[in-house]
Amino acid sequence: MNANKYVYFFGDGRAEGSARMKDLLGSKGANLAEMTNIGTPVPPGFTISTEACTHYYANDGGYPDGLEDEIDENLARLEESTKKRFGDAENPLLLSVRSGAAISMPGMMDTVLNIGLNDESVVGIAKRTGNERFAYDSYRRFVQMFGNVVLGMEHSDFEQILEGNKQSRGVTMDTELDSNDMKELVSRYKELIEKETGEAFPDDPREQLRMTIDAVFESWNTDRAKTYRNLNNIPHDLGTGVNVQMMVFGNMGADSGTGVCFTRDPATGENIFYGEYLLNAQGEDVVAGLRTPETLDQLKDEMPGIYGELAAIREKLERHYRDVQDMEFTIESGTLYMLQTRTGKRTAQAAVKTAVDMVGEGLIDKETAILRVEPDQLDQLLHPMIDPKATVDVLAKGLAASPGAAVGEVVFSSHRALELAEKGEKVILVRLETSPDDVGGMAASQGILTARGGMTSHAAIVGRGMGKCCVVGCNEIDVDEAANRFTVGEVVVNEGDFITLDGTKGAVILGITDLVEPEMTGDFETLMDWASRTKRLGVRTNADTPHDSEVARNFGAEGIGLCRTEHMFFGEERLPIVQQMILADDEESRRKSLDKLMPMQKEDFKGIFEVMKDLPVTIRLLDPPLHEFLPKTEEEVRETASCMNIGTGELKSIIQNLHEVNPMLGHRGCRLGITYPEIYEMQVQAIFEAACELAAERDGHRVIPEIMIPLVGHINELKFTKERLVETAGAVMGWYGTEIEYMVGTMIEVP
Repeated sequence: MNANKYVYFFGDGRAEGSARMKDLLGSKGANLAEMTNIGTPVPPGFTISTEACTHYYANDGGYPDGLEDEIDENLARLEESTKKRFGDAENPLLLSVRSGAAISMPGMMDTVLNIGLNDESVVGIAKRTGNERFAYDSYRRFVQMFGNVVLGMEHSDFEQILEGNKQSRGVTMDTELDSNDMKELVSRYKELIEKETGEAFPDDPREQLRMTIDAVFESWNTDRAKTYRNLNNIPHDLGTGVNVQMMVFGNMGADSGTGVCFTRDPATGENIFYGEYLLNAQGEDVVAGLRTPETLDQLKDEMPGIYGELAAIREKLERHYRDVQDMEFTIESGTLYMLQTRTGKRTAQAAVKTAVDMVGEGLIDKETAILRVEPDQLDQLLHPMIDPKATVDVLAKGLAASPGAAVGEVVFSSHRALELAEKGEKVILVRLETSPDDVGGMAASQGILTARGGMTSHAAIVGRGMGKCCVVGCNEIDVDEAANRFTVGEVVVNEGDFITLDGTKGAVILGITDLVEPEMTGDFETLMDWASRTKRLGVRTNADTPHDSEVARNFGAEGIGLCRTEHMFFGEERLPIVQQMILADDEESRRKSLDKLMPMQKEDFKGIFEVMKDLPVTIRLLDPPLHEFLPKTEEEVRETASCMNIGTGELKSIIQNLHEVNPMLGHRGCRLGITYPEIYEMQVQAIFEAACELAAERDGHRVIPEIMIPLVGHINELKFTKERLVETAGAVMGWYGTEIEYMVGTMIEVP
């Protein structure tokens, strides 16, 4: 293969690329090539490689040598394939230019459709199709997309002109505008562009194409694209491919349309053909969520032939790729074209179900199934859901785009969502529809609610990919983003009010609703059993309470890797006793406080040991510096001083003296145990009393404590602490006449 080749053609049943070339062609380009090679109806075109993009960034926007010649050669080849000419006034070839990175980033980069239209070619399109309205609708879409994507103008500026035109005509839908309205929109859009940029809209198709390719390269480094890559751990140096294709039109009339479909339900994982479409529309209309689309069931009734062809392609692509596919299609005058296939983004629940089902169907093996589910998706499965016993006040219903439950205060902008999330507050982002610029706010929110859009809209796709609870297309709510409120009938929900989303049922619930923890059952349990059988590394949990220990064991933990005993001291009843111990003047007073704490710690250990029968439990003795247990605010200082019968000035002085500038080198960990050996003595006594009592009460109940001495930096620290630990353990076992198997270890930390 020529190392200097930057452009790869596909069309007429053959392609120069393949699915194996994702790093070079990007995911979209590689899959367009693959679909072409296996006989799927794909509009012909060519892909500019990611290497051209990385060269563009490394050379201040310059193209590599030979790229422009390769583009011209492949454009001529495309003209030959389509029997049309780019820039011709009679039979013009119109192009789409789409981005496509090696790792799919849905909605994050840019697309421009209908490139090549100008005042001359639009007349040719109108004559050849006999459809003037279609021609000028395509033209006004192109001018708007070019202005927004290539020239950097605000999308809303064009939408305001469109809305004003519809209002003056007394209509609500774009499809109700006629050809004269479209001509007027083209003219007004061009006037807006010249006013805002100081330059006339470019009529030269070659200039349009060059500027659009540059814009797609530039879209790799937009803020939203960088945010998405950061959120999904995608490298920033991959670059994007650029896919140039013959346009096919879904807006030519009632026998045309556009849609997005999945080979399986991306929300639940069920093996059903799932998708949405719009008649008389172009591709971005569905994803942008500007209109709420119809389901594929409706397509089956309206166009049974097209549906049958699409269903056959569904089977073909899923069996070929052996994974769930997310596909985009366009119907032009009754002819079906596939514009994209990619691995389908899916919820955690869907990922588990499809992985298990595909093993049963013989598509993949168990090892592949395990690797199909990302670790963070398993984390999502552990998130709460609405308590089935809760009484809920359902305010509105939308489409259940991503399951689970979320509770938070309502916000109406991504900026506000990020602002409140940084303060630790939980928010629900409410929008008319989301755009790629909202990705940061979506990530910061507990859940997402949109008034528009369908199950394949931007909010639904990105929300599912993030594992966020998401309800879309909730047309019962009237969102007023300017006033920061939404209404449902007479009910007004303002920014700051709390709502609950049920992403499994598509419900919007007024107020805060009780949530419950999920259980490991069904497909999840099956997948985890497969993982347990194939793993080579055991996994323990961090747990400091019996409840946490029980949850972890139910999810397959093989013991406790770290039980942080200091967390047991922060309880409401215990903290004052700990503070008394810290403020004590002598060992006798400290021991009195420790005697009160010992039964409490013993019960904690007993509960943990009971849950973790026959499994090891690593218990770290007290580690943090003592000042962490003392009050921090003025109010807390006054309350504590009053309870301890000392002056606030004296307490502040003690806190100041105990405060560590560099806690890692200060008075903490085993150094505390050496200074005050009675603290560790109490903890060890609690551990072994719990173990001995449990062994006596539960015949055959084996407990395996592993006691960690923290922050050891010198062997003498370990010797001193271990000797006393062993002595205390032996004494307790002697009292009970029981031998407990145990281990002593350390956490070595040196400056």
